[in-house]
Amino acid sequence: MRARAATLSIRSVTWGKSEELGITGWLVRRASWQARATAVVLLLASVFEVYRRSGTDGSDNAFVVKAAGSFLHGGSPYSDRRFLYLPSSVLAAVPEALLPHWVLRPLVPTLTAGLVVAGWFLALRIFDVPWRSRLATLVAGGLAFFAPFRSLVALGNWTAASAAALPLALLLMSRSRWSAAGVVIGFAVAVKPMLVPLALLFLFARRPRALALAVGVPVALSLPAALVMPNPTFFFTRTLPFLLHGQDAFARPFDASLVAVLPRIGVPVDVAAALAAGAAALGVWCAWRRWNGSVGGAGLARVGRERPGVPGWWSGAGRACVAERLRLVETAAMLMLATFLVSRPAFDHYSLVVLPVLLASAVVPGSVPRQAWFWIALVPQVPVIDWPFLLPDTRRAFKDAAMLGGLAALLAWRCGRARRVLVPEQGGASGPPRPAGSRAAL
Repeated sequence: MRARAATLSIRSVTWGKSEELGITGWLVRRASWQARATAVVLLLASVFEVYRRSGTDGSDNAFVVKAAGSFLHGGSPYSDRRFLYLPSSVLAAVPEALLPHWVLRPLVPTLTAGLVVAGWFLALRIFDVPWRSRLATLVAGGLAFFAPFRSLVALGNWTAASAAALPLALLLMSRSRWSAAGVVIGFAVAVKPMLVPLALLFLFARRPRALALAVGVPVALSLPAALVMPNPTFFFTRTLPFLLHGQDAFARPFDASLVAVLPRIGVPVDVAAALAAGAAALGVWCAWRRWNGSVGGAGLARVGRERPGVPGWWSGAGRACVAERLRLVETAAMLMLATFLVSRPAFDHYSLVVLPVLLASAVVPGSVPRQAWFWIALVPQVPVIDWPFLLPDTRRAFKDAAMLGGLAALLAWRCGRARRVLVPEQGGASGPPRPAGSRAAL
């Protein structure tokens, strides 16, 4: 009986290995040209539909262009409270302000969609997944059916810049080019201050130079713009109070942050703020714990020799390399999701900042996209489903809060399971082991 039990155990472990490698191998294999062409057609159809139906160059983009136009005519960009970005964003929007409307109308949705797709392909490079793979094709085509992507393209929101910048920065970090990553984050913050929470990632990794660059770039770009524009203090006296109070009655119903959603179901405002702050603090702690430890049961240690159709990092020391990349991705995503819980506002398209890097990790056994709850959290964003009691657009914030909160809870659960580990110095140098999150461990 013991021998039979041992045989069954060995078979189950072998089957588990084959299943894990089978999923990864299927995802990274090249998709057919028909599938790739279909994904391209779906994306183009989404952009064309926005161009055909909207008649504008994106309502959110229009606020930035209007601010740049006001700046060019000697006015203050912050005379309009809905312009919420740094002075450096005005300089970035000046080229758009010089273009005619008939050029901006097709350009804005095309560029917005292109930045999101570029971010997706950069995210794939973090895990060395080919851009012609089945995973790349499935997600690219699936964007056309994802409500936050359709909303982002229709609005022309500059969140698209952050959706491309975060994967690029993490790709550079995974190649040990932290200073270059700091510059990328700095330029992204100069365009739209969304990736500010990644400053904590530089602190976790003990990269003061990269942190200085991430802070210095937007400051260096904003100061000259502020000096030449009239009334730059409006940013502090008008814009920040307007932003901290959840914007106006037009945008507030679409705010999916806990601070905005909980009071709509009867929770007192002070209690909602406390709950949101506590959830965000817990998320930051989970991110710190994930950075300084490893998650058991990730499946990496069980992967054996390299097999056909499976990336080379599955064998030998490559498993440690992909574990570091996964830790980078999950820590950064946790920091961003924790911010979305408490920040005002938080919209559905904010999810496109973290989803590309998380979806790219689907090739790693045990990663978050390998769990059913990950996909359940995304189900409310399928636009063909009419959810009961959520049909008015002003109630879509409840669906968005369910998605952002579900993703944050799932990732926090995974990051919270991390245990602190010690690794030897690089190159096999003698000496005491260092914590996994230390600079030497990288």
